Amino acid sequence: MSSFNDLHPNPLVQYLNKPAELFSRNDIIKYIEDHNIEMINFRYTGGDGRLKTLNFVISSREHLQSILSTGERVDGSSLFPFIQAGSSDLYVVPRYRTAFLNPFSEIPAIDILCSYYNKDGEPLESSPEYILRKSNAVLKEKTGYDFHVMGELEFYIISNEVALFEGVDQKGYHESYPFAKWEHLRTEAMTAMAKAGCLIKYGHSEVGNFTQDGKLYEQNEIEFMPTYLESAADQLVIAKWILRVLAHKYGVTVTFAPKITLGKAGSGLHIHTKLLKDDKNVMLTDGKLSEAAHRIIAGYLDLAPSLTAFGNTNPTSYFRLVPHQEAPTNICWGDRNRSVLVRVPLGWAGKHNMIYDANPLETPIDDDFSQLQTVEFRCPDGSADIYLLIAGLTVAARHGLEMENALELTKETYVDINIFDEKNKTRLTELNKLPLSCWESAEMLEKQADIYMKYNVFPKEMIAGITRRLRSYKDEHLREQIKDSKDKIMHVVDQYFHCG
Repeated sequence: MSSFNDLHPNPLVQYLNKPAELFSRNDIIKYIEDHNIEMINFRYTGGDGRLKTLNFVISSREHLQSILSTGERVDGSSLFPFIQAGSSDLYVVPRYRTAFLNPFSEIPAIDILCSYYNKDGEPLESSPEYILRKSNAVLKEKTGYDFHVMGELEFYIISNEVALFEGVDQKGYHESYPFAKWEHLRTEAMTAMAKAGCLIKYGHSEVGNFTQDGKLYEQNEIEFMPTYLESAADQLVIAKWILRVLAHKYGVTVTFAPKITLGKAGSGLHIHTKLLKDDKNVMLTDGKLSEAAHRIIAGYLDLAPSLTAFGNTNPTSYFRLVPHQEAPTNICWGDRNRSVLVRVPLGWAGKHNMIYDANPLETPIDDDFSQLQTVEFRCPDGSADIYLLIAGLTVAARHGLEMENALELTKETYVDINIFDEKNKTRLTELNKLPLSCWESAEMLEKQADIYMKYNVFPKEMIAGITRRLRSYKDEHLREQIKDSKDKIMHVVDQYFHCG
Protein backbone atom coordinates (compact mmCIF):
# COMPACT_ATOMS: atom_id res chain seq x y z
CA MET A 1 0.00 0.00 0.00
CA SER A 2 1.35 3.43 -0.89
CA SER A 3 1.87 6.06 1.80
CA PHE A 4 1.18 9.77 1.70
CA ASN A 5 4.96 10.39 1.62
CA ASP A 6 5.77 8.28 -1.47
CA LEU A 7 6.47 11.37 -3.58
CA HIS A 8 8.32 13.31 -0.89
CA PRO A 9 11.94 13.96 -1.94
CA ASN A 10 13.36 13.90 1.62
CA PRO A 11 14.63 10.33 2.24
CA LEU A 12 13.95 10.61 5.99
CA VAL A 13 10.33 11.61 5.45
CA GLN A 14 9.89 8.73 3.01
CA TYR A 15 11.47 6.11 5.27
CA LEU A 16 9.96 7.23 8.57
CA ASN A 17 6.59 7.90 6.90
CA LYS A 18 5.92 11.07 8.86
CA PRO A 19 6.36 14.81 8.25
CA ALA A 20 9.66 16.30 9.38
CA GLU A 21 7.91 18.41 12.04
CA LEU A 22 7.14 15.16 13.90
CA PHE A 23 10.68 13.72 13.85
CA SER A 24 11.81 12.46 17.26
CA ARG A 25 15.22 11.51 18.57
CA ASN A 26 14.34 7.82 18.20
CA ASP A 27 13.32 8.46 14.58
CA ILE A 28 16.73 9.92 13.79
CA ILE A 29 18.48 7.02 15.53
CA LYS A 30 16.37 4.49 13.65
CA TYR A 31 17.21 6.03 10.27
CA ILE A 32 20.92 6.18 11.14
CA GLU A 33 21.04 2.55 12.27
CA ASP A 34 19.00 1.23 9.33
CA HIS A 35 21.04 3.13 6.73
CA ASN A 36 24.57 2.72 8.10
CA ILE A 37 25.05 6.45 8.65
CA GLU A 38 28.57 7.09 9.97
CA MET A 39 28.54 10.81 10.77
CA ILE A 40 26.39 13.51 12.35
CA ASN A 41 26.97 17.15 11.31
CA PHE A 42 25.62 19.94 13.47
CA ARG A 43 24.87 23.09 11.45
CA TYR A 44 24.19 26.56 12.85
CA THR A 45 24.45 30.12 11.56
CA GLY A 46 27.03 32.56 12.84
CA GLY A 47 26.98 36.32 12.92
CA ASP A 48 27.78 36.40 9.19
CA GLY A 49 24.59 34.44 8.40
CA ARG A 50 26.49 31.47 6.94
CA LEU A 51 26.21 27.87 8.10
CA LYS A 52 28.90 26.64 10.49
CA THR A 53 29.69 22.96 11.02
CA LEU A 54 30.60 20.57 13.83
CA ASN A 55 31.33 16.99 12.71
CA PHE A 56 30.82 13.85 14.83
CA VAL A 57 31.93 10.35 13.83
CA ILE A 58 29.42 7.95 15.40
CA SER A 59 31.25 5.40 17.54
CA SER A 60 28.37 3.60 19.25
CA ARG A 61 24.65 3.74 19.91
CA GLU A 62 25.39 5.31 23.29
CA HIS A 63 27.56 7.94 21.63
CA LEU A 64 24.82 8.69 19.11
CA GLN A 65 22.25 8.96 21.90
CA SER A 66 24.51 11.40 23.73
CA ILE A 67 25.11 13.58 20.66
CA LEU A 68 21.40 13.90 20.01
CA SER A 69 20.50 14.41 23.68
CA THR A 70 23.02 16.91 24.99
CA GLY A 71 24.24 18.91 22.02
CA GLU A 72 27.75 20.34 22.31
CA ARG A 73 29.71 23.37 23.53
CA VAL A 74 30.99 26.04 21.12
CA ASP A 75 32.90 29.31 21.40
CA GLY A 76 30.26 32.01 20.96
CA SER A 77 32.81 34.83 20.79
CA SER A 78 34.22 33.34 17.58
CA LEU A 79 30.73 33.08 16.08
CA PHE A 80 29.11 36.37 17.10
CA PRO A 81 30.70 39.84 17.44
CA PHE A 82 28.51 40.75 20.43
CA ILE A 83 29.71 37.93 22.71
CA GLN A 84 32.76 38.56 24.91
CA ALA A 85 35.53 35.97 25.21
CA GLY A 86 35.21 35.92 29.02
CA SER A 87 31.69 34.47 28.86
CA SER A 88 31.64 32.91 25.44
CA ASP A 89 30.67 29.27 26.03
CA LEU A 90 27.38 28.36 24.37
CA TYR A 91 25.53 25.12 23.73
CA VAL A 92 24.33 24.11 20.26
CA VAL A 93 21.34 21.78 20.53
CA PRO A 94 19.88 19.92 17.52
CA ARG A 95 16.35 20.50 16.26
CA TYR A 96 15.27 17.06 15.05
CA ARG A 97 12.72 18.38 12.54
CA THR A 98 15.57 19.86 10.47
CA ALA A 99 17.48 16.59 9.96
CA PHE A 100 18.41 15.68 6.39
CA LEU A 101 20.71 13.31 4.54
CA ASN A 102 23.82 15.23 3.46
CA PRO A 103 23.66 15.25 -0.37
CA PHE A 104 27.39 15.77 -0.86
CA SER A 105 29.31 13.88 1.82
CA GLU A 106 31.26 10.82 0.68
CA ILE A 107 30.85 9.54 4.26
CA PRO A 108 27.15 8.78 4.85
CA ALA A 109 26.05 11.66 7.09
CA ILE A 110 22.96 13.23 8.65
CA ASP A 111 22.97 17.01 9.05
CA ILE A 112 20.84 18.77 11.68
CA LEU A 113 20.33 22.47 12.30
CA CYS A 114 20.87 23.65 15.88
CA SER A 115 19.69 26.34 18.28
CA TYR A 116 21.93 28.24 20.71
CA TYR A 117 21.56 28.06 24.50
CA ASN A 118 23.45 29.94 27.21
CA LYS A 119 25.32 28.60 30.25
CA ASP A 120 22.06 28.31 32.19
CA GLY A 121 20.40 26.20 29.51
CA GLU A 122 18.15 29.05 28.37
CA PRO A 123 17.75 30.07 24.72
CA LEU A 124 20.36 32.67 23.74
CA GLU A 125 18.33 35.90 23.76
CA SER A 126 20.43 37.52 21.03
CA SER A 127 20.42 34.51 18.70
CA PRO A 128 18.69 35.54 15.43
CA GLU A 129 16.99 32.15 15.27
CA TYR A 130 15.53 32.63 18.78
CA ILE A 131 14.42 36.19 17.98
CA LEU A 132 12.51 34.78 15.03
CA ARG A 133 10.94 32.14 17.28
CA LYS A 134 9.86 34.85 19.75
CA SER A 135 8.41 37.07 17.03
CA ASN A 136 6.29 34.17 15.83
CA ALA A 137 5.03 33.33 19.33
CA VAL A 138 4.12 36.95 20.07
CA LEU A 139 2.25 37.38 16.78
CA LYS A 140 0.19 34.27 17.52
CA GLU A 141 -0.45 35.30 21.13
CA LYS A 142 -1.45 38.90 20.41
CA THR A 143 -3.42 38.43 17.19
CA GLY A 144 -4.40 34.77 16.91
CA TYR A 145 -2.91 34.58 13.42
CA ASP A 146 -0.33 32.19 12.03
CA PHE A 147 2.24 33.62 9.63
CA HIS A 148 3.56 31.83 6.56
CA VAL A 149 6.57 33.02 4.62
CA MET A 150 8.51 32.14 1.51
CA GLY A 151 11.53 33.64 -0.22
CA GLU A 152 12.66 34.28 -3.78
CA LEU A 153 16.40 33.64 -3.78
CA GLU A 154 18.24 35.43 -6.61
CA PHE A 155 21.91 34.79 -7.37
CA TYR A 156 24.53 35.03 -10.10
CA ILE A 157 26.59 32.13 -11.45
CA ILE A 158 29.90 33.42 -12.80
CA SER A 159 32.01 31.33 -15.18
CA ASN A 160 34.33 31.70 -18.14
CA GLU A 161 32.72 33.31 -21.18
CA VAL A 162 31.26 30.90 -23.77
CA ALA A 163 30.99 32.01 -27.42
CA LEU A 164 28.26 29.53 -28.43
CA PHE A 165 24.57 30.49 -28.11
CA GLU A 166 25.30 33.80 -26.45
CA GLY A 167 22.51 35.26 -24.37
CA VAL A 168 21.26 38.82 -24.82
CA ASP A 169 22.46 41.41 -22.32
CA GLN A 170 19.89 41.89 -19.52
CA LYS A 171 17.39 39.65 -21.34
CA GLY A 172 17.86 36.41 -19.43
CA TYR A 173 14.38 36.15 -17.91
CA HIS A 174 13.18 32.51 -18.12
CA GLU A 175 15.78 31.76 -20.82
CA SER A 176 16.50 28.08 -21.53
CA TYR A 177 19.65 26.08 -22.15
CA PRO A 178 21.80 26.47 -24.24
CA PHE A 179 21.25 30.24 -24.17
CA ALA A 180 21.32 29.97 -20.37
CA LYS A 181 24.45 27.91 -19.70
CA TRP A 182 23.97 26.94 -16.05
CA GLU A 183 20.44 25.53 -15.96
CA HIS A 184 21.86 22.14 -14.92
CA LEU A 185 23.55 23.60 -11.82
CA ARG A 186 20.32 25.30 -10.81
CA THR A 187 18.23 22.15 -11.26
CA GLU A 188 20.79 19.98 -9.46
CA ALA A 189 20.70 22.48 -6.58
CA MET A 190 16.91 22.40 -6.49
CA THR A 191 16.91 18.62 -6.28
CA ALA A 192 19.45 18.65 -3.45
CA MET A 193 17.44 21.31 -1.61
CA ALA A 194 14.23 19.31 -1.90
CA LYS A 195 15.96 16.21 -0.52
CA ALA A 196 17.22 18.35 2.36
CA GLY A 197 13.66 19.32 3.26
CA CYS A 198 13.28 22.58 1.34
CA LEU A 199 9.87 23.22 -0.18
CA ILE A 200 10.75 24.31 -3.71
CA LYS A 201 8.16 26.02 -5.89
CA TYR A 202 10.22 26.51 -9.04
CA GLY A 203 13.47 27.81 -10.48
CA HIS A 204 14.33 29.84 -13.56
CA SER A 205 16.92 32.09 -15.12
CA GLU A 206 16.52 35.77 -14.26
CA VAL A 207 16.96 39.03 -16.13
CA GLY A 208 20.65 39.52 -15.36
CA ASN A 209 22.83 38.18 -18.18
CA PHE A 210 26.06 39.81 -19.35
CA THR A 211 29.74 39.27 -20.09
CA GLN A 212 32.55 41.28 -18.61
CA ASP A 213 36.33 40.85 -18.70
CA GLY A 214 36.06 37.37 -20.22
CA LYS A 215 33.52 36.20 -17.62
CA LEU A 216 29.91 35.17 -18.11
CA TYR A 217 27.44 36.40 -15.49
CA GLU A 218 24.10 34.56 -15.42
CA GLN A 219 21.40 35.42 -12.92
CA ASN A 220 19.06 32.73 -11.58
CA GLU A 221 16.21 32.51 -9.10
CA ILE A 222 14.84 29.72 -6.94
CA GLU A 223 11.47 30.35 -5.34
CA PHE A 224 10.17 28.48 -2.32
CA MET A 225 6.65 27.64 -1.13
CA PRO A 226 5.04 29.39 1.84
CA THR A 227 5.50 27.59 5.13
CA TYR A 228 5.93 28.25 8.85
CA LEU A 229 8.30 31.18 9.12
CA GLU A 230 10.95 29.35 11.15
CA SER A 231 11.15 26.60 8.54
CA ALA A 232 11.19 29.18 5.75
CA ALA A 233 14.29 30.81 7.24
CA ASP A 234 16.04 27.47 7.76
CA GLN A 235 15.39 26.52 4.15
CA LEU A 236 16.91 29.71 2.75
CA VAL A 237 20.09 29.19 4.79
CA ILE A 238 20.38 25.57 3.62
CA ALA A 239 19.72 26.63 0.02
CA LYS A 240 22.58 29.13 0.02
CA TRP A 241 24.94 26.49 1.41
CA ILE A 242 23.91 23.97 -1.27
CA LEU A 243 24.41 26.49 -4.08
CA ARG A 244 27.89 27.35 -2.86
CA VAL A 245 28.89 23.69 -2.54
CA LEU A 246 27.75 22.98 -6.10
CA ALA A 247 29.49 26.08 -7.42
CA HIS A 248 32.72 24.79 -5.88
CA LYS A 249 32.07 21.37 -7.45
CA TYR A 250 31.74 22.90 -10.92
CA GLY A 251 34.60 25.37 -10.52
CA VAL A 252 32.40 28.45 -10.84
CA THR A 253 31.39 31.23 -8.47
CA VAL A 254 27.97 31.87 -6.96
CA THR A 255 27.21 35.23 -5.37
CA PHE A 256 24.11 36.59 -3.65
CA ALA A 257 25.59 40.11 -3.56
CA PRO A 258 22.94 42.81 -4.07
CA LYS A 259 24.94 44.55 -6.79
CA ILE A 260 27.91 43.24 -8.73
CA THR A 261 28.53 45.89 -11.40
CA LEU A 262 27.23 49.17 -12.76
CA GLY A 263 24.00 49.27 -14.76
CA LYS A 264 23.10 45.58 -14.44
CA ALA A 265 20.33 43.89 -12.47
CA GLY A 266 21.12 43.26 -8.81
CA SER A 267 20.01 40.25 -6.79
CA GLY A 268 17.13 40.63 -4.37
CA LEU A 269 15.59 38.40 -1.72
CA HIS A 270 11.89 39.12 -2.11
CA ILE A 271 9.81 37.78 0.77
CA HIS A 272 6.18 36.70 0.33
CA THR A 273 3.91 36.48 3.38
CA LYS A 274 0.38 35.52 4.28
CA LEU A 275 -1.76 35.35 7.43
CA LEU A 276 -3.71 32.26 8.38
CA LYS A 277 -6.48 31.57 10.87
CA ASP A 278 -7.40 27.96 11.59
CA ASP A 279 -5.18 26.93 8.63
CA LYS A 280 -7.13 29.16 6.23
CA ASN A 281 -5.55 32.02 4.31
CA VAL A 282 -7.21 35.28 5.41
CA MET A 283 -5.59 37.55 2.83
CA LEU A 284 -8.80 37.69 0.76
CA THR A 285 -12.43 38.47 1.56
CA ASP A 286 -14.94 37.85 -1.26
CA GLY A 287 -12.10 37.79 -3.77
CA LYS A 288 -10.63 41.12 -2.63
CA LEU A 289 -7.73 41.98 -0.36
CA SER A 290 -8.94 41.68 3.23
CA GLU A 291 -8.65 44.22 6.02
CA ALA A 292 -6.05 42.00 7.71
CA ALA A 293 -3.99 42.02 4.51
CA HIS A 294 -4.24 45.82 4.28
CA ARG A 295 -3.10 46.05 7.88
CA ILE A 296 0.03 43.95 7.46
CA ILE A 297 0.89 45.94 4.34
CA ALA A 298 0.61 49.08 6.48
CA GLY A 299 2.96 47.53 9.01
CA TYR A 300 5.53 46.79 6.31
CA LEU A 301 5.27 50.32 4.94
CA ASP A 302 5.52 51.95 8.36
CA LEU A 303 8.60 49.96 9.39
CA ALA A 304 10.18 49.78 5.92
CA PRO A 305 12.95 52.31 6.70
CA SER A 306 14.20 50.23 9.64
CA LEU A 307 13.57 46.82 8.07
CA THR A 308 16.48 47.65 5.77
CA ALA A 309 18.75 47.18 8.81
CA PHE A 310 18.01 43.44 8.60
CA GLY A 311 17.46 43.03 4.86
CA ASN A 312 19.98 45.42 3.28
CA THR A 313 23.07 45.08 5.42
CA ASN A 314 26.10 46.33 3.48
CA PRO A 315 26.91 49.38 1.34
CA THR A 316 26.29 47.59 -1.97
CA SER A 317 22.67 47.04 -0.90
CA TYR A 318 22.03 50.70 -1.62
CA PHE A 319 23.60 50.50 -5.11
CA ARG A 320 20.71 48.15 -5.95
CA LEU A 321 17.93 50.37 -4.56
CA VAL A 322 17.93 52.79 -7.47
CA PRO A 323 15.22 53.67 -10.03
CA HIS A 324 14.59 51.62 -13.20
CA GLN A 325 16.22 48.40 -11.91
CA GLU A 326 13.02 46.64 -10.70
CA ALA A 327 14.10 47.44 -7.14
CA PRO A 328 12.03 49.79 -4.96
CA THR A 329 13.15 53.22 -3.78
CA ASN A 330 9.88 54.65 -2.47
CA ILE A 331 7.58 53.48 0.33
CA CYS A 332 4.37 52.52 -1.46
CA TRP A 333 2.39 49.48 -2.53
CA GLY A 334 0.28 48.28 -5.43
CA ASP A 335 -1.20 45.37 -7.36
CA ARG A 336 1.10 43.50 -9.76
CA ASN A 337 3.35 46.59 -9.83
CA ARG A 338 7.10 45.93 -9.78
CA SER A 339 8.06 49.53 -9.09
CA VAL A 340 6.59 49.44 -5.57
CA LEU A 341 7.97 48.31 -2.22
CA VAL A 342 5.06 46.00 -1.34
CA ARG A 343 3.46 44.20 -4.27
CA VAL A 344 0.23 42.22 -4.32
CA PRO A 345 0.93 39.58 -6.98
CA LEU A 346 -1.64 37.77 -9.05
CA GLY A 347 -3.41 35.36 -6.73
CA TRP A 348 -6.03 33.55 -8.81
CA ALA A 349 -8.58 35.49 -6.77
CA GLY A 350 -11.38 35.57 -9.32
CA LYS A 351 -13.44 32.82 -10.90
CA HIS A 352 -11.76 31.42 -13.96
CA ASN A 353 -11.67 28.40 -16.23
CA MET A 354 -8.18 28.75 -17.69
CA ILE A 355 -7.17 25.15 -17.06
CA TYR A 356 -10.37 23.88 -18.68
CA ASP A 357 -9.94 26.18 -21.66
CA ALA A 358 -6.41 24.85 -22.14
CA ASN A 359 -7.55 21.26 -21.49
CA PRO A 360 -11.10 20.89 -22.86
CA LEU A 361 -11.27 17.18 -22.01
CA GLU A 362 -11.05 17.93 -18.28
CA THR A 363 -14.25 17.94 -16.22
CA PRO A 364 -14.61 21.28 -14.38
CA ILE A 365 -14.56 21.19 -10.59
CA ASP A 366 -15.03 23.95 -8.03
CA ASP A 367 -11.41 25.06 -7.61
CA ASP A 368 -10.52 27.38 -4.72
CA PHE A 369 -7.26 29.25 -5.24
CA SER A 370 -7.72 31.77 -2.42
CA GLN A 371 -5.09 29.95 -0.35
CA LEU A 372 -2.41 31.13 -2.79
CA GLN A 373 -2.69 34.89 -2.22
CA THR A 374 0.39 36.54 -0.68
CA VAL A 375 1.90 39.99 -0.42
CA GLU A 376 5.52 40.54 -1.40
CA PHE A 377 8.13 42.72 0.35
CA ARG A 378 10.63 43.66 -2.34
CA CYS A 379 13.55 45.61 -0.93
CA PRO A 380 15.66 42.90 0.87
CA ASP A 381 18.66 41.38 -0.86
CA GLY A 382 21.19 38.59 -0.53
CA SER A 383 23.08 40.38 2.26
CA ALA A 384 20.10 39.92 4.60
CA ASP A 385 20.33 38.24 7.96
CA ILE A 386 17.53 35.85 7.05
CA TYR A 387 16.35 35.10 10.59
CA LEU A 388 16.32 38.75 11.65
CA LEU A 389 14.69 39.88 8.41
CA ILE A 390 11.79 37.45 8.77
CA ALA A 391 11.55 38.27 12.48
CA GLY A 392 11.40 41.97 11.55
CA LEU A 393 8.64 41.34 9.01
CA THR A 394 6.73 39.35 11.63
CA VAL A 395 7.00 42.30 14.02
CA ALA A 396 5.87 44.61 11.20
CA ALA A 397 2.85 42.40 10.48
CA ARG A 398 1.85 42.47 14.15
CA HIS A 399 2.48 46.22 14.25
CA GLY A 400 0.16 46.73 11.28
CA LEU A 401 -2.57 44.69 12.92
CA GLU A 402 -2.26 46.92 16.01
CA MET A 403 -1.97 50.30 14.21
CA GLU A 404 -4.93 52.68 14.53
CA ASN A 405 -4.17 54.42 11.22
CA ALA A 406 -3.27 51.31 9.20
CA LEU A 407 -6.07 51.63 6.66
CA GLU A 408 -5.45 55.35 6.17
CA LEU A 409 -1.76 54.62 5.50
CA THR A 410 -2.51 52.02 2.83
CA LYS A 411 -4.98 54.39 1.17
CA GLU A 412 -2.37 57.18 1.05
CA THR A 413 0.46 55.00 -0.28
CA TYR A 414 -1.32 52.93 -2.93
CA VAL A 415 -0.09 53.44 -6.50
CA ASP A 416 -1.35 51.90 -9.74
CA ILE A 417 1.29 53.49 -11.99
CA ASN A 418 4.98 53.07 -12.75
CA ILE A 419 6.32 55.62 -10.31
CA PHE A 420 9.62 55.85 -12.22
CA ASP A 421 7.89 57.09 -15.36
CA GLU A 422 8.68 60.76 -16.00
CA LYS A 423 4.98 61.63 -16.33
CA ASN A 424 4.41 60.40 -12.76
CA LYS A 425 7.18 62.37 -11.07
CA THR A 426 4.68 64.46 -9.09
CA ARG A 427 3.33 61.32 -7.41
CA LEU A 428 6.90 60.21 -6.75
CA THR A 429 7.61 63.36 -4.73
CA GLU A 430 4.63 62.62 -2.47
CA LEU A 431 6.06 59.30 -1.26
CA ASN A 432 8.62 58.70 1.46
CA LYS A 433 11.88 57.08 0.42
CA LEU A 434 13.89 54.13 1.64
CA PRO A 435 17.28 54.84 3.25
CA LEU A 436 20.18 55.62 0.93
CA SER A 437 22.92 53.99 3.02
CA CYS A 438 23.70 51.69 5.93
CA TRP A 439 24.29 54.83 7.99
CA GLU A 440 20.76 56.10 7.31
CA SER A 441 19.33 52.62 7.90
CA ALA A 442 20.94 52.61 11.36
CA GLU A 443 19.33 55.97 12.15
CA MET A 444 15.91 54.65 11.15
CA LEU A 445 16.34 51.50 13.25
CA GLU A 446 17.13 53.64 16.29
CA LYS A 447 14.02 55.76 15.69
CA GLN A 448 11.74 52.73 15.40
CA ALA A 449 13.54 50.45 17.87
CA ASP A 450 10.75 50.49 20.47
CA ILE A 451 8.43 48.68 18.07
CA TYR A 452 10.90 45.82 17.65
CA MET A 453 11.65 45.65 21.38
CA LYS A 454 7.94 45.61 22.29
CA TYR A 455 6.93 42.37 24.04
CA ASN A 456 10.69 41.63 24.42
CA VAL A 457 11.07 40.29 20.89
CA PHE A 458 14.30 42.08 19.89
CA PRO A 459 16.81 42.62 22.74
CA LYS A 460 18.00 46.19 23.18
CA GLU A 461 21.60 45.01 22.93
CA MET A 462 20.90 43.40 19.56
CA ILE A 463 19.44 46.64 18.17
CA ALA A 464 22.47 48.55 19.44
CA GLY A 465 24.86 46.01 17.92
CA ILE A 466 23.19 46.21 14.52
CA THR A 467 23.28 50.01 14.46
CA ARG A 468 26.97 49.98 15.43
CA ARG A 469 27.79 47.59 12.62
CA LEU A 470 25.81 49.56 10.04
CA ARG A 471 27.50 52.81 11.06
CA SER A 472 30.93 51.16 10.92
CA TYR A 473 30.69 51.20 7.11
CA LYS A 474 30.75 55.01 7.17
CA ASP A 475 28.85 55.07 3.89
CA GLU A 476 26.55 58.04 4.53
CA HIS A 477 28.04 59.90 1.53
CA LEU A 478 29.33 56.92 -0.44
CA ARG A 479 26.86 57.15 -3.32
CA GLU A 480 27.78 60.78 -3.98
CA GLN A 481 31.49 60.00 -3.66
CA ILE A 482 31.61 57.19 -6.20
CA LYS A 483 28.70 58.31 -8.43
CA ASP A 484 28.96 56.31 -11.68
CA SER A 485 32.62 55.34 -11.38
CA LYS A 486 32.82 51.67 -12.32
CA ASP A 487 36.25 51.25 -10.71
CA LYS A 488 35.10 52.68 -7.38
CA ILE A 489 31.90 50.66 -7.41
CA MET A 490 33.79 47.44 -8.15
CA HIS A 491 36.21 48.16 -5.31
CA VAL A 492 33.26 48.25 -2.90
CA VAL A 493 31.53 45.27 -4.53
CA ASP A 494 34.66 43.12 -4.13
CA GLN A 495 34.63 43.69 -0.36
CA TYR A 496 31.13 42.23 0.04
CA PHE A 497 31.03 39.76 -2.82
CA HIS A 498 30.29 36.73 -0.63
CA CYS A 499 27.87 38.39 1.77
CA GLY A 500 25.09 36.42 3.40
